[in-house]
Amino acid sequence: MSATGHISDIRATTVAVPLEAPIRHAHGAHWGRFVRTIVEVETDEGFLGVGEMGGGGESAEAAVAAMKGYLLGHDPANLEAMRWKIANPTAGLYNSRLQIHAALEFACLDILGKATGLRACDLIGGALRDSVPFASYLFYRYPNEETGTGGETTAEEMVAHARDLTERCGFRTHKLKGGVFPPDHDVRVMRALAEEFPEASLRLDPNGVWSVEQGIAVAREIEGLRNDYLEDPTWGMEGMARVREKISIPTSTNQIVVNFEQLATAIRLRAVDVVLLDTTFWGGLRQAYLAGKVCETFQVGVAVHSSGELGVQLATMLHLGASLPNLVFAADAHYHHLTDDVVEGGMFRYANGEIGVPEGPGLGVSLDRDKLGEYAELYQSLGGYPYDRDPGRPGWYSIAPNTRYATPEDRREEP
Repeated sequence: MSATGHISDIRATTVAVPLEAPIRHAHGAHWGRFVRTIVEVETDEGFLGVGEMGGGGESAEAAVAAMKGYLLGHDPANLEAMRWKIANPTAGLYNSRLQIHAALEFACLDILGKATGLRACDLIGGALRDSVPFASYLFYRYPNEETGTGGETTAEEMVAHARDLTERCGFRTHKLKGGVFPPDHDVRVMRALAEEFPEASLRLDPNGVWSVEQGIAVAREIEGLRNDYLEDPTWGMEGMARVREKISIPTSTNQIVVNFEQLATAIRLRAVDVVLLDTTFWGGLRQAYLAGKVCETFQVGVAVHSSGELGVQLATMLHLGASLPNLVFAADAHYHHLTDDVVEGGMFRYANGEIGVPEGPGLGVSLDRDKLGEYAELYQSLGGYPYDRDPGRPGWYSIAPNTRYATPEDRREEP
C-alpha cells in the first residue's frame, strides 16, 4: 500500500482575486483581477494536495474533473505514469493538458511532501538557497478609482511606481513590461529607471511584438544600461536568433521555448541566452527543474517566469528557484500586484526584494477556505475577461510586429 494512499477525488474551484489596478501588456490587459483555478487532489488515506492553473470557469473545471477518469485509484507517487496518462507528449495533437497536468503534479508533490515530511524542493533535488530574489515587474496601469492606485503611463509615473514598490518590497531589479506604447517610449522609461536606480539591474519585455529591426534598434538605445537581458524582443526562433546576433545585451525568452524540443532547437540555433522557466507552461515543477538542468549542461542561463500567480503557484516558483543551481537572475512575479490571496496566513511577504522558501512539507501552503469561498463568489459575480483585449481600446487586437500602439495619453478607466 502506498504511504499516500490512492487518489480518491479531484476538485477544481475558479476564483477571481483583485489587483491593485488593471495592468496592461502588449497583447491586452488583466482587467483588474486574476482569474485562476485552484485544484485539490485527495487520497483515500486522507491526504490533501493543492495545485493551481491559469484561467477558469465551467470549461476549465470540467476539464480538471475529466481527469478523474484517468486518475482515480492512481498512486500520487507515480508522477511519470501520471504524465503519460494525461499529457502524453506523443499525442500532443490531440491533447493540450500541460497546464492541467502541472496543477495536478503540484498537488501530488504536495501530497508526497506531507506523507514524507519533505518539501517539494527536497523531492526534486534539494534546496540550494533559503529565499529567492524577485524583480519589480512594472506594468503600465489603468487607474483604479476605488483605491486611487494605478494610472501610470509616463516615465516619471513609472519611476514613482518603481520607487513605491522598492520601498515596500526592497526590489533590486526592475523589469518593464513594454510593447504597449511605441518603442521609444519604453526606451525613455528604461533610461529614467536607470537614472533613478543606478545600482539596480534592468529588464525590458515587449512580449515579442517588435520586428527584428525594432528589437535591434531598442537594444542599441539601451545597451549602456545595467541590463540583465532583453526579453522576447521579437517573435519566433529565427527572429530571436537574428536579434541576438546583432546586439550586445543578452536575450531571454518564455515565449519561444516552453518544451524540451523547442529547448533543443534554441540551443542548436543559439537563439537565446536565458530561458525563463514557468512551472505551468512546462507542465509541472519537475519538468521546469529538468529543463533547468539541461540549460546548466549547455551553459544557458535560466530565470523563473511568472504567468500571473496566486500563492499556490508562487510556492512552486519558490521551490523551483530554491533548487536551480544556475539561477543567477531574480525571478519574475506578478504577485505584488495582488491585493489578497487564497492561502492561509495571508500573502507571502517580501524582504529585501526576496521571498523565503516555504518551510512546511510539500508546497508548504494551505488553502484559506473563507478566502477561497469569497473569491469564488467574486468570480461568479464578475466572470472572466478576455486576456487578449484592452478595455481602454474597444475593437483593438494585437498584431506582430505591432503597428497600432496605444498613445501615452490613453488613460481610459477600467469599464
